[in-house]
Amino acid sequence: MVVPTYNEAANIEPFLAALRACLDAGAGAGYEVIVVDDESPDGTGELATRISVDWPNLRVVRRAGERGVASAVVRGWQTARGDVLATINADFQHPPSILPEMLLKIENADLVVATRYAAEGSVGRFPLHRQVLSAFARHVGVLLAPRVFRGVSDPLSGCYMFRRRAIEDIELRPAGFKTLIEVLARGRVGKVVEHGYTMQARRSGRSHVRLRDWFEYLGQLGRIRSELQRRRS
Repeated sequence: MVVPTYNEAANIEPFLAALRACLDAGAGAGYEVIVVDDESPDGTGELATRISVDWPNLRVVRRAGERGVASAVVRGWQTARGDVLATINADFQHPPSILPEMLLKIENADLVVATRYAAEGSVGRFPLHRQVLSAFARHVGVLLAPRVFRGVSDPLSGCYMFRRRAIEDIELRPAGFKTLIEVLARGRVGKVVEHGYTMQARRSGRSHVRLRDWFEYLGQLGRIRSELQRRRS
């Protein structure tokens, strides 16, 4: 389970405590958590490192001179040792309590996606302007990469798990803050299962999504579209 962080000092301790409780219940001792921190000036990396002293399943990767959620997640997967790879953000918008059921579902699937848009899911109190941006991003994705976006109700989800073999020997080209579309477009993904959840409000702090991330997202879609077209030709 890869947790990308930047300035999450107010969240990281309660989040990792909740994550540990849920993974202990759902996976026993057979898991690892990798926090990938991008030199957070608020000390997030130091706090996570301190927690790892008493939690052998936790490792901390501290990147120097690098920024970006997507590249941090891929870095974590490169470090991971497990056969199932996963990611979740540390802001509590994806509640860790959904993970035990997702772990059960991955036993019979290649990919399990936490989605706000399944019948049992909800955007909760997600701010209206963020809902509009998310809807626009999905709409553009359907136009530019329909094969990727029509197979999953929430291809922009930041919480999902999949089997390592799906991306073995495949170069992912992350940009901005979205990684699931990379796995869907370039990975060897067969059976996809969704898990509905209610999106929560960020526990503390503010969103790290920048305008630049949206432009990088559009560029990422363009690259995926070109690659898919080359495959067909």
